[in-house]
Amino acid sequence: MWFFARDPVRDFPFELSQEPPEGSPPGPWVLHRGRKKATGSPVSIFVYDVKPGAEEQTQVAKAAFKRLKTLRHPNILAYIDGLETEKCLHIVTEAVTPLGMYLKARAEAGGLKEQELSWGLHQVVKALSFLVNDCGLIHNNVCMAAVFVDRAGEWKLGGLDYMYSAQGNDGGPPRKGIPELEQYDPPELADSSGRVLREKWSADMWRLGCLIWEVFNGPLPRAAALRSTGKIPKSLVPHYCELVGANPKVRPNPARFLQNCQAPGSFMNNRFVETNLFLEEIQIKEAVEKQKFFQELSKSLDSFPEDFCRHKVLPQLLTAFEFGNAGAVVLTPLFKVGKFLSAEEYQQKIIPVVVKMFSSTDRAMRIRLLQQMEQFIQYLDEPTVNTQIFPHVVHGFLDTNPAIREQTVKSMLLLAPKLNETNLNVELMKHFARLQAKDEQGPIRCNTTVCLGKIGSYLSASTRHRVLTSAFSRATKDPFAPSRVAGVLGFAATHNLYSLSDCAHKILPVLCSLTVDPEKSVREQAFKAIRSFLSKLESVSEDPTQLAEVEKDVHAASSPGMGGAAASWAGWAVTGVSSLTSKLIRANPVAPPPETSVPQRPTPEGHPSLAPTPVPATPTTSSHWETQQEDKGEAEDSSTADKWDDEDWGSLEEAESVLVQQHDWNLRDQASQAGQVSHPDRKSPESDWSSWEAEGSWEQGWQESNPPEPTPEGTRLASEYNWGGPEPSDKGDPFAALSVRSSTQPKPDTDSWGEDNWEGLETESRQAKAEVARKKREERRREMEAKRAEKKAAKGPMKLGARKLD
Repeated sequence: MWFFARDPVRDFPFELSQEPPEGSPPGPWVLHRGRKKATGSPVSIFVYDVKPGAEEQTQVAKAAFKRLKTLRHPNILAYIDGLETEKCLHIVTEAVTPLGMYLKARAEAGGLKEQELSWGLHQVVKALSFLVNDCGLIHNNVCMAAVFVDRAGEWKLGGLDYMYSAQGNDGGPPRKGIPELEQYDPPELADSSGRVLREKWSADMWRLGCLIWEVFNGPLPRAAALRSTGKIPKSLVPHYCELVGANPKVRPNPARFLQNCQAPGSFMNNRFVETNLFLEEIQIKEAVEKQKFFQELSKSLDSFPEDFCRHKVLPQLLTAFEFGNAGAVVLTPLFKVGKFLSAEEYQQKIIPVVVKMFSSTDRAMRIRLLQQMEQFIQYLDEPTVNTQIFPHVVHGFLDTNPAIREQTVKSMLLLAPKLNETNLNVELMKHFARLQAKDEQGPIRCNTTVCLGKIGSYLSASTRHRVLTSAFSRATKDPFAPSRVAGVLGFAATHNLYSLSDCAHKILPVLCSLTVDPEKSVREQAFKAIRSFLSKLESVSEDPTQLAEVEKDVHAASSPGMGGAAASWAGWAVTGVSSLTSKLIRANPVAPPPETSVPQRPTPEGHPSLAPTPVPATPTTSSHWETQQEDKGEAEDSSTADKWDDEDWGSLEEAESVLVQQHDWNLRDQASQAGQVSHPDRKSPESDWSSWEAEGSWEQGWQESNPPEPTPEGTRLASEYNWGGPEPSDKGDPFAALSVRSSTQPKPDTDSWGEDNWEGLETESRQAKAEVARKKREERRREMEAKRAEKKAAKGPMKLGARKLD
C-alpha cells in the first residue's frame, strides 16, 4: 500500500489571487490579494519564501508570524489564519491596502479630507499606546510601509518584524539591515555610548513624526527634511514638533500625545473622530446617549467618507436596531447610508430590517417609515409588499392619530403600482371610501381624493367605472374648500377614463354646480374643467371618427405607465412632516368666533404686510360676485381654449390660496362643519349618497350613481335630423347613445334641466341681497366724497398765482 504526502499549500483554505502582488514593502514579506475558498470573501495574504542562506531574515519573519498571531487589538492588523512550512510562510489577514497605495489612489480621486487623516493617525497612535503601555513592547518599525487600510478606511498597524520587549528580555532591538527602514531611526541611536537619556517610547515617537510628515508631504527624502513642516496642518504642527525634537526625553508618551491632539481646537478634535470613538464604545453607552447620538448622526453622514458609512456605520445601525432597541431614531441615518449600497447589498442588509420595522407597534417608527418610503420602495418586490408590508400599513387608516392616517394615505401613491388586484381594487377602496366620507379632518379627506386621482390609472376598468365618478362627486360637496378643488382636479386628471355618456350625464352637471361656489379657487378650477370636457365633447361631435381614440382608455386594463402622467396633477393639501395635521392635533376644539375674516400670520420684519383676505360667512350671491369682479377690474379672457397638455393642474396651491393665509385651517374646517359657512345647494357628506357604501357595510363600496332617465317617447335621435347639409349624414352619431328610447312614460324629474325655472330661483333673496349691496356701495361713495372734501378744506384757499400741484 502506497501513501502519498499531502501538500499543505494545496489543502490551505485560502488561495492567492492571479493578480500581481499588491505590494512589496521593505522587509521579507510580499503582499497578495486572496480569497477564502469556501465563501469567496476577500482576504490579504502575506507570503515569505524561505531562501537558503537567509537564516536571519527567516527568523525575523517567523517572529513577525508569532507576534501577529498573538496580538489582538482593533488598531492592529487582524490575523485570520496562517501556514508555516519548510519552504514558505503564509499569514492571512483581513483585506487591506498598503497606506502608500491608498493615499496615492485617493489623491487621484480628489484627496483625503483632513478629518479622515486625523482619525487614521489617531488609530496608529492608539495602537502604539497599546503596545508600549499595555504590552511593554517597542514596535521599532513605524513607517508608511507598516500601516495598512481596510475597506472601511480604518488604519491598521502592521510590520511587526522588528518588534522587541521594552524590558530587554529579547536581547535588544534586532538588526534591520535594510537602508529604506534605517532612515527612520532617531539620531540618538547613532550614539553608542548610551549616555543620552530617553524613554522606552522615544524611538517610536520619532518614527511617528516621520510618518506624519510623509502622510502630508510624500516620501521622506532624508532626515533633514523633517525641519520643514510643509503641508502639515497648523493645528498639528506644535505636537509634530514635540515628536521630532532633538531631545528624546521630552517626546510624549503615545497616550499623552492623543490627549494633546484631542484638546479643543486641536487636530483630532472634530466630529468624525468623536463619532468613531462613540461607535467603538457604543455597547457600554446608556440608552439616552445612544438616542441622542443617532439623532445627530444623520446630519454628519453627508460629510463622512462613503466607505466609512457602508462598512462601519451601517453595521452599527443594524446592530442597534436588532439588539439595542434603538427604535425609530435609526431610520433616518439608516436610509442615508443605504444610498451608498448597490441594489444587491440593499436587498441583503436593509430590506429585511424594513420589513421587520413595519410590524412594529411603535407609532414613531411607523410614521417615519411612511414618510421615508420613497427611499426604499424601489427595492421592494410585489410579493413582499402584498404579503408583508400592506397588511401592516392598512392599520394606519384606522389609527386615532391624524398624522398617521395622513401619511398612510400618501404612502398609497408609492405602494399602488405594486399591489395585487384584491388589495388595490377591494381592500384599499374600502378604506378610501370610509376616509373620504367620515374622517373628521378636512385635510385627510382632501388628501384621500388627491391620492385616488393619482392612482386612478392603476385601478381595474370595472373599479374605475364604479368608484371614480362617485368619489370625485362626493368630494365636490365637501365643506372643506381644498377637498372640493381636489374633486374638480380629480375629474380633470382622469378625464381619459370616462365615456362621453359619463362626461355629459354625470360629470358636467356636478362641475356646473361649482361655478357658483363661495370659494373663488373652486370656481376657477371648475370653469377650466368644464371648458376641457366641453372641448372633448365638441371635438367628437365635429368628427365622430375620433370617438374610438377618445374612449380608448375607458375600458383598458390598469396600466402602470399611465400613473406617471397623473402623478403630478395635484399637490398634497398637507406637505412636509405632517405640519398641518400636527397643528390639528395640538389645536383645542374650540368654536371659532363668528367673524367674517381671519387674522393674518405675523409679517416678518423687512417684508411688506399683505392685506387680509376676507372669508365670507355665507355663500356669495350672484350680485355680490359681480361686485367683486367689478372691483377687481378686467376679468381674465375666457375665450382662450384650455388644452389638457398645456393646462397646469400642477398643485393645490391655487386651492389653498385663500386658506393658506389664514391662521388655522382647523378653525375653518370646524366652522364649516358647525354651519357657519353654509352652502344651500350642497348636501353634507353624510346625506343620501347611496352611491357609496351604506353605513357600517363595506360590501357596497362605491356604487355607480343612478342611470339617466329615459327620454320621452317620440324624441328623435340627433342622427335622424337633416341639419341643413346637402344630404343626410351616413356617419354614426356617437351622441345617439346618450339618448335612450322608452315606451313607458318618463318619471317626473324634479332635477330636469328643461323644467327648471331659472329666473324664479331665490328671486326674492337675491333681490334683497342686491339691494343691500347697492346701499353699501352708496355709503362707500359718500364716505369717499366726504374724505375728499375734508382734505381740500385742510389745505385752505389757494393764493393768487400759486400753481396747483395736486
